Amino acid sequence: MTILDPPTARSSKLTRIRHLNDRCRQGRDPTARILITANCLATFASGGGIESELLAQARLMAAVSSFAFAEDDRSECDFGEVLVDDRRVWFKIDYYDTALEFGSENPSDASVTRRHVA
Repeated sequence: MTILDPPTARSSKLTRIRHLNDRCRQGRDPTARILITANCLATFASGGGIESELLAQARLMAAVSSFAFAEDDRSECDFGEVLVDDRRVWFKIDYYDTALEFGSENPSDASVTRRHVA
């Protein structure tokens, strides 16, 4: 027999995960890892060079951090789509253990979870 969390516990966990994901997206989680692939950077870096890549990275991060989920969204708010230079860019937040080796057993607990945005 499976024992399920009561509805209030599930909604409380979901609220906590959403809050932690927002902190991660907005750059307020010092343990989070943010990955932008070289191919994605090259798509937005006009002219090449390190300065162009840094500006592209800043534009991408600004778009992701300012993304707002719908008020009625009942998800963990771990996946979204933003427009940068009229191009769609998707982001996903994954939950890992503190060693970044396996999935986190409790994404609602920041002390045992490291968020990874790609």
